Amino acid sequence: MEFFKILFKNKKLVIQLGKNDFRNRFANTGLGAIWGFAQPFVFMITYVIVFQYILKTGSSGKYPYVVWFLPGMSIWLFCSDAILTASNSIRNYSYLVKKVVFPIDIIPVISLTSSCFVGIFLIAIAIVVSSLFGYIPNFVNVIYILFCLICFIIALTRFTSAITTLVPDFAQLLNIVIQLCMWFTPIIWNLDMISEKFLYFFKAFPFTYLVEGFRQAFMENSTIITDNNGLFTIIFWTITILIFIWGNAIFKKSKKDFADVL
Repeated sequence: MEFFKILFKNKKLVIQLGKNDFRNRFANTGLGAIWGFAQPFVFMITYVIVFQYILKTGSSGKYPYVVWFLPGMSIWLFCSDAILTASNSIRNYSYLVKKVVFPIDIIPVISLTSSCFVGIFLIAIAIVVSSLFGYIPNFVNVIYILFCLICFIIALTRFTSAITTLVPDFAQLLNIVIQLCMWFTPIIWNLDMISEKFLYFFKAFPFTYLVEGFRQAFMENSTIITDNNGLFTIIFWTITILIFIWGNAIFKKSKKDFADVL
């Protein structure tokens, strides 16, 4: 509970520094923060062109490929960017750790706040495009999945930010793991391609829950959120809570050493 008290106490500082962090990423470019929105947008559109029109990949069921693909990819880009930036945040903010009395616990959340600007933009693009095709999302499900996403990122980066600070090589390993997770998550392929005996394993994967939960908000009444009497929802929250407890313990134990290794 100490972490949440610190976060609540410094919420205005987190938002302000998050805005500054996003602007500073592109401070030396002519177009500035526009690049932060343009790069992932072009990335998503390129995937749509390649898989729908060149490789002629089909979507899941009767839905247009762009409606099936964009929600899943937007939530993944949001998630992966936030994890990687938050994991490296303490090293990036080393001057705060070493020279100023500062609540170190909120630093990963500052980077998460910075990632939210692009993430929300990509999600808005997915909502607008899908709506143009006649698929209006269930906004209750959208809000719920975004809440799940934020909670999962905070839980995971309590661990990864601490380890990356103490062991810099871990950042490179994390990049590889995130790339692997993209291909093992049903973003550009669908769960119907998996045999029945492996289906439950893939559905229990937290990234699958986030991607499919957000995607299905545009398509179905029965989703991974309610599937099997909420089994995968229970699994997701159990994993998230356990990761947070573990990561929080490691962060609290390690933060006294951050200034020495930076």
